[in-house]
Amino acid sequence: MAKRQALGRGLSALLENAEPMKMNTPPQLPSDTIGNVAGPVAMLAISQIEANPFQPRTKFNQEALESLAKSIVAYGIIQPITVRKIGAQKFQLISGERRFRASQLAELDEIPAYTRTADDSAMLEMALVENIQRENLDPVEVAISYKRLIEECDLTQDALSQKVGKSRSAVTNSLRLLKLPAEIQIGLIEKQITMGHARALVNAGDESKQIRIFNQIVKRGLSVRQVEELVRVQDPTQSRPAKVVLSFKDQKFQADLRLKFGTQVSIKKQESGSGKIELPFSDEATLNQILDLLEVR
Repeated sequence: MAKRQALGRGLSALLENAEPMKMNTPPQLPSDTIGNVAGPVAMLAISQIEANPFQPRTKFNQEALESLAKSIVAYGIIQPITVRKIGAQKFQLISGERRFRASQLAELDEIPAYTRTADDSAMLEMALVENIQRENLDPVEVAISYKRLIEECDLTQDALSQKVGKSRSAVTNSLRLLKLPAEIQIGLIEKQITMGHARALVNAGDESKQIRIFNQIVKRGLSVRQVEELVRVQDPTQSRPAKVVLSFKDQKFQADLRLKFGTQVSIKKQESGSGKIELPFSDEATLNQILDLLEVR
């Protein structure tokens, strides 16, 4: 099959009053068309471009790539790829790996590309952010990309939320998915459970409890609300009022009671103001002593 020239019809069709691209002349687009992300579009030889070593996506659907290659042959490259220059005649892919691979399948010689300057850290960051923006990314892949951005690009959760256009809570909830056992993460990837189920399972306690409830979801088709209730019932501490630290006055009262009854009296209070006094005893004699002091017999 003869090598094809990159078809520019797709790109030029998007530009108002644009002339059809000439294959031997790199097209120059106005800067406001490109924005502040990259420089002007130019036709680059595919042989001069190497893959992005920081590409977080490792699996590409071959059938989808072949379909895209046919579309490129028919309509050209509508959206240019983005590269960085790493040598006199050498470039490295930043984003657009599907288009790049499909163009190779279509046996094109050239491809339209934006060229920009980026160091390795910026390369990784851009590749991860682009990966997150894919529509068909599963929740676990998103969480892993978030984690890599935080750890390898030295981003805070606040900075990350701004870069990916998500709320801080959405980023936090996504990262918490990585605390789930691998079995549950696979279930989420394979759509055996939803994000709602997964968020509820994060609060289910230890790994054995999480897996036990996960198996019930798969077997019985439990709703998210049912799982939340199941988690609450299995962990009754979730519904208990929070304990409060005793004031100095209450601590003194507790010490006085211990001295009076000769046992480790405990005062336990809740935020609501309610509570209880516990009078433990170690044997029958101690119990009789407490009853005598209370004058209840």
